[in-house]
Amino acid sequence: MTSVPVRLAVAGLALGGVYALVVQGSLTLDVGVGRRVRPLGPIEAAIAAPRETVFDVVAAPYLGRTPRALAKKLRVLDRGTDLVLAEHFTPVGAMTAVTLETVSLERPSRIGFRLVRGPVPHVTEEFLLEDRDGGTRLLYRGELGTDFWALGELWAAAVATRWERVVRTSLDSIRVEAERRSAGSAAA
Repeated sequence: MTSVPVRLAVAGLALGGVYALVVQGSLTLDVGVGRRVRPLGPIEAAIAAPRETVFDVVAAPYLGRTPRALAKKLRVLDRGTDLVLAEHFTPVGAMTAVTLETVSLERPSRIGFRLVRGPVPHVTEEFLLEDRDGGTRLLYRGELGTDFWALGELWAAAVATRWERVVRTSLDSIRVEAERRSAGSAAA
């Protein structure tokens, strides 16, 4: 007969293993029981560049060759003219979260993302691009769903906080690159 501390230690190790598999996208718990959906965003960026340039900056790593600078963040598994299947890698402490997503490209106004596999069972997102004041308004919005009622809501809150932080960082990078390209083409 095993002692209570040993059983607790084994249970803790098992839960830690499940946590690692979920974060790494190797195990998605999608049972549809107690599903709760929460919004992601909206997050808005004003970019001093034409909408087509902003679209090209976002779409380039999906439609063309992925730059070396993004190799640790993105791997395109299948590529079409307007639909891509890609893995995204995000550091989470000592681990790396892995999401598998479809990316739909509707030039020049929308880029949509739909989660196939990841740390939660449901995510849809979109970047909407609008002409605004000689530049572009980039709007991010989406939704994230988890199962298991209140327990899932706690997990969703933790995931959404990090998810939106990553999106904000991406929007900053997109803004900087689009404005750099726009300034370069204006000077030429």
